[in-house]
Amino acid sequence: MNSCPHCLTEIIGRSDKKYCSVYCKSAYQYKNRKTKEALYYKIDKQLKTNRKLLKSYNKSGVSKVLKTKLIEEGFNPHYFTHYWKNQQGDIYLFCYEYGFLDLKRTSKEKYLLITWQPYMYH
Repeated sequence: MNSCPHCLTEIIGRSDKKYCSVYCKSAYQYKNRKTKEALYYKIDKQLKTNRKLLKSYNKSGVSKVLKTKLIEEGFNPHYFTHYWKNQQGDIYLFCYEYGFLDLKRTSKEKYLLITWQPYMYH
């Protein structure tokens, strides 16, 4: 006889049955998904948080915001989907269609926020 991979009890019923109950099947699959895909969920959640914050602070298409303000609300600049380099060599990091540039030249640490434009494809 087969045993349930979740609770290890003997399975009664069809010979090809893998779990003793619907509860065990669900619990086993949830546990495995949680451990295997935890990193992907963490990254996806942070990217969505970053996008939401960039969108909320960039209503006009171009704006500046203090780094500390964004970071306090959960923004993490190490998570981004892609980048774009302009002709001056500035590298803009993007979370989907919302981008930011670290303005290191100023005394206050700020990000320049922009929205992806069609000319950036080239």
